[in-house]
Amino acid sequence: MQFTVQQIAEALGAECQGDAGLTIIRAAEPGDAGPTDLAMAMAPKYAEALSNGDARAAVLWEGADWQALGLSAAVFVPRPRMAMAGITAMLDRGQGIEPGIHPSAVVDPTAQIAANVSIGPLTVVGARAQIGAGALIGAHCVIGLDVILGESAVLREMVSIGARARIGDRFIAQPGARIGGDGFSFVTPEVSGVENVRKTMGDQGDAKAQTWLRIHSLGAVEIGDDVEVGANCTIDNGTIRNTCIGNGTKLDNLVHVGHNTRVGQDCLLCGQTGVSGSVEIGNNVVLGGQTGVVDNIFIGNGVISGGGTKILSNVPAGRVIMGYPGIKMESHTDIYKAQRRLPRMARDVEALKKAVFKQPPSD
Repeated sequence: MQFTVQQIAEALGAECQGDAGLTIIRAAEPGDAGPTDLAMAMAPKYAEALSNGDARAAVLWEGADWQALGLSAAVFVPRPRMAMAGITAMLDRGQGIEPGIHPSAVVDPTAQIAANVSIGPLTVVGARAQIGAGALIGAHCVIGLDVILGESAVLREMVSIGARARIGDRFIAQPGARIGGDGFSFVTPEVSGVENVRKTMGDQGDAKAQTWLRIHSLGAVEIGDDVEVGANCTIDNGTIRNTCIGNGTKLDNLVHVGHNTRVGQDCLLCGQTGVSGSVEIGNNVVLGGQTGVVDNIFIGNGVISGGGTKILSNVPAGRVIMGYPGIKMESHTDIYKAQRRLPRMARDVEALKKAVFKQPPSD
């Protein structure tokens, strides 16, 4: 896979100068770039490394003197990170999934496989599953009964999709993602200590030890278009209604979405975030790494949580929160600053106590 500098610039809608016919094979760091590499030097801080390397072409910041940097060609971008999206998409060499259906794959005869689908070794496709055109399915994947998988999906190795899941177009699942496991839902014959604690915020009452009984998951999982699910993510089936992930939402590695939860459109759930059951998450929500969300609450549109936040109650739209429990970020910052001052305040108080207690008795 190779492109000219001109082709890359046109794909980005960017300006290029110099020898636009240079052939580019891969992208590289400025100091490591060779003659057929495109050096990613999109800020002045990369200028020295670029001058010391062997790159002939680079992506540069606007206004850069490409000739002074010893280049033969340059592409100028106003928004570097956006340019990264386009360049990496063009130069991605993929995972080498061979065209067609591997002889070791097990595909149920009632499954519907559209045109140009690739299915890797030892993958299993269940009865009445529907695989959209252009899908790439890696090795050791499992696609369950009555699953609908949209066009141009990419399933990396060892992805499993449980029965009756409905997934839109251009879905991406990284290795080991698990879609459609049963929800973590159990009940005791009589009121349990956990139920009492939820009501009293601390008292288990007179609840006795009991055996947990399983509540089965009759719902499934619905996933919209352009969704990406990271490695070892888990999305549980709903109990009665489906668990839903909206269009354009991205889940990082090791994210868990509990049963019945509904995640809106264009959300980002970062690594190790855990969302309990029956949570309503709006659109354009960003949950930082290791955010935890309790069950049966809502998070409004546009909410952002900082890493490690524990969300224990409803969050109104547009709020930026942090901490445990999650509160307004500015309030959390003030509290943190005050906590750091506590040792000094304690020393000051001790000094004041000593000064007061040493005062001579008044006449």
